[in-house]
Amino acid sequence: MNKAQPIFWRDERMPHVELRKIQDARQVCYAPHSHAHWSLGAVTAGVSTFRYRDASHQIRAGDMVMMNPHWVHACNPIANQPWAYLMLYVDARWMSELRYGLGLLPAPEWQDIATAVIRRPSLFHSFCEMAGGLLDEHVSIERKRQAVTAYLTTLMSELAEEPPLAPAPTPELLAQVADYLRTHCARDISLEELSQQTGYSTGHLIRAFKQHYGLTPHAYLIDQRIQLGQAVLRQGQPIVEAALTAGFNDQPHFQRTFKRLVAATPHQYRAPSFKK
Repeated sequence: MNKAQPIFWRDERMPHVELRKIQDARQVCYAPHSHAHWSLGAVTAGVSTFRYRDASHQIRAGDMVMMNPHWVHACNPIANQPWAYLMLYVDARWMSELRYGLGLLPAPEWQDIATAVIRRPSLFHSFCEMAGGLLDEHVSIERKRQAVTAYLTTLMSELAEEPPLAPAPTPELLAQVADYLRTHCARDISLEELSQQTGYSTGHLIRAFKQHYGLTPHAYLIDQRIQLGQAVLRQGQPIVEAALTAGFNDQPHFQRTFKRLVAATPHQYRAPSFKK
């Protein structure tokens, strides 16, 4: 297999977890994007730049990164230097229930995590071992389920020692715009329509929204469409159906945008390399 080609692992018996592996990410570039789920990654070789909201971090082999749901980020190579990584995507609701069950949250509702970069060798090596088990076809699904739960339990317990995140409040009108874009992303939504909802001028809306969400309203809409397309592809639906469901007028446009934000083709994402 081409080392630059992404490897995806999914199993319908563990729908709350997805794993991505890249062995040579020199040509793997992401536009700023977000995920509906919580993400945890490990750099297994080389160096990279991790942009997370307003901050930029240089990360290298042995480092781990975490991304809250809907927080804009991008990891990209540095001057074509080689690097490789593993990335685990976890359903935010499942993760909230785990943290609540551990007594780390007052209610089973998502709470953002302050930590962005982790440099703890024990957590890194345990993560790589857990990820290797997911990719191993000879490991039973029950052992995989137990390994993921055990690792995330340890990680969340250690992170609980750090102070909780106190995010800057998002204006209610902007939060309503973001929710509207997520709910109706499959249809065309104009800036004029959003301006009428908020009472903001289009220029002020663009500036204010990007300040709080890291993307313009249009870029946020496209990001949500790609997330919807991913959900359809995970169900095994044809690429053309995913494109139409996600609000794209044609398949080529969907494929180009998908590759830009996911750094993989819809075909690569739809057919995971490892299923069991």
